[in-house]
Amino acid sequence: MTATPERNDARVTVIVPTFNEAPNVAELVRRVGAATRGLGVELLFVDDSSDDTADVVRAVAPTAELPVRVIHRDEPEGGLGGAVLEGVRASTTPYFLVMDGDLQHPPELIPSLVARVQDPDVDVVVASRYIGDGSSAGLSGVVRQAVSSASTAVTRAMFPVRLRDCSDPMTGFFAVRKAAVDLEALRPRGFKILLEILARHPMRVVEVPFVFGSRFAGESKANLAQGVHFMWQLAGLRFGRMSRFAIIGGMGAVANVAIVALLTRLGAPWLLAALVAAELTIVGNFLLQERFVFRDLRHEGKGVWSRFAQSFTFNNVETLVRMPVMALLVETMHVAAVLATAITIAVAFVVRFTFHSRVVYRPRESSRREQLVEREAQQAGPPPTPRTESV
Repeated sequence: MTATPERNDARVTVIVPTFNEAPNVAELVRRVGAATRGLGVELLFVDDSSDDTADVVRAVAPTAELPVRVIHRDEPEGGLGGAVLEGVRASTTPYFLVMDGDLQHPPELIPSLVARVQDPDVDVVVASRYIGDGSSAGLSGVVRQAVSSASTAVTRAMFPVRLRDCSDPMTGFFAVRKAAVDLEALRPRGFKILLEILARHPMRVVEVPFVFGSRFAGESKANLAQGVHFMWQLAGLRFGRMSRFAIIGGMGAVANVAIVALLTRLGAPWLLAALVAAELTIVGNFLLQERFVFRDLRHEGKGVWSRFAQSFTFNNVETLVRMPVMALLVETMHVAAVLATAITIAVAFVVRFTFHSRVVYRPRESSRREQLVEREAQQAGPPPTPRTESV
């Protein structure tokens, strides 16, 4: 570990979890130092690398503009989230800020995050790609951007109240008031540590927009294994609401089959029986979801008739879309009918749950966020009067 204690009177620890980021270290230290002059910031790398990242940190630390330390973990636990948690435990400052080591998170935004997190009404400041001028342009390729956006939507659907003030719970760039976090309550098991913090604590959140940049050097660490870890983390944090939604969906499927069997036995044409069964099932599912899945959200937003109209319309449209997709899989792509059915049902389940959580039962923004927005508007003052240029 390298430190410069004679300069270390910091109030904010910038924690950078790293894995084989040696080519980025010197530039990161330079830019963080330049951006945070006079702010009372120290830089702490928590390194799980198999390359010489830790040695590079030690080499650049003596000439850095701010205190720089490194913790190298020979036996990493908890992935990136575990690295962040170890960094927080090793810090002595009242605030900590987390960012990636590849410079996709611009160090020049650190002063804004630091200033906002020291507001007494704030616990977490999130650098968001999804508000204002924010952007995820630095993600390589349309597929990664789509996966990121979809993951964010599903995550917010699973935690509609805790994340109602956070548009980007998947970001790795954020600042936190240390006293607002119970470190013993955290169970990091992946790379989305902000989600872990927000899901386990009632936090007062504000956001600032940022543009997710391109990597300075090296290659992205995103892979299928990280995706699996994320899904495991998500399931571990919030399985209850989604499981109840699944149980009701399963009950609806059984009821659908039973209604079709009953009506056809009574002499009804199969198509009519199928249509009646589908509509009755949709209505029944809605009533059960109101009572057992989204009961705590019924008074957060829309009225009951508006919720019913959106749910009823969406489920009918989803059914109409799913059938041609399944036919495409079977007839054109030669996927086995049973597998095609399983795939479309699984995808439809996630889509239905996300739509109901994020649209039908979308909570209002907290009154606190509304107050913050109003206060910021007042501080900004009235818009400038346009000037008229003389010709």
